[in-house]
Amino acid sequence: MEGDKIRCIIKREGEGIGHVTAVSDRLKNWQGHVGGMVEAVTDPSREFVILCNEEGRLIGLPYNCTVELTDGRLVPFFGDIVVVGISEDGSEFADLPEKYTRKWWMGRIQ
Repeated sequence: MEGDKIRCIIKREGEGIGHVTAVSDRLKNWQGHVGGMVEAVTDPSREFVILCNEEGRLIGLPYNCTVELTDGRLVPFFGDIVVVGISEDGSEFADLPEKYTRKWWMGRIQ
């Protein structure tokens, strides 16, 4: 992690597979990327979370993608999403583990 920046994948609605970047770990930044209140969908592996707009579907944000979690569940997302890692104790966001960057991610989104 660079200072307070976290390595993540940002996938905007209409964008193919998203892009790897580093974002400052601040609530306002996450809210800005998802366009409102943040909901964290934790993968069963407890190694990453997908941040999305808590009310995305309700407020009519466009469909973005469906993600296959590591347990095989398919979760649809509306509006932009951010994929970040989780600290070992699960208390804060962390760099997205290298194994979950582009190549793995490409096989998980529909």
